[in-house]
Amino acid sequence: MPIDLALDTDLDLEQLSALFRLLSDKTRLNILLLLSPGEQNVTWLCNELNLPQPTVSHHLGLLRLHNVLDNRRAGKQIFYRINGRIDHDDRAELAIHTDRFVVRIGTAPSQVSTPTIADVTLSP
Repeated sequence: MPIDLALDTDLDLEQLSALFRLLSDKTRLNILLLLSPGEQNVTWLCNELNLPQPTVSHHLGLLRLHNVLDNRRAGKQIFYRINGRIDHDDRAELAIHTDRFVVRIGTAPSQVSTPTIADVTLSP
């Protein structure tokens, strides 16, 4: 369904462009896909991404700052999970809700680990 972006305010478009800037990083997209089944701790994410803890923590901080992730502390460990603004389903698709838009990210069936932006729709 095509969107008439001319009807949207500059603030709406700024919110959408900020989300695309956030999602334009491969590591952050991988983090979202890794967290789609449920919460995980930072050590597990570092192992899965094969990245050092400061790098993973930096990306987690950005996602948390933009209200994409929530976290909780259990002793010395910090667990991250996708917050309520994101829906995920069994098809490895994430739907990120903003005030006016929904951005859907999915994986191509032939390339399970390659995220692709599927579509942007206007929220009701």
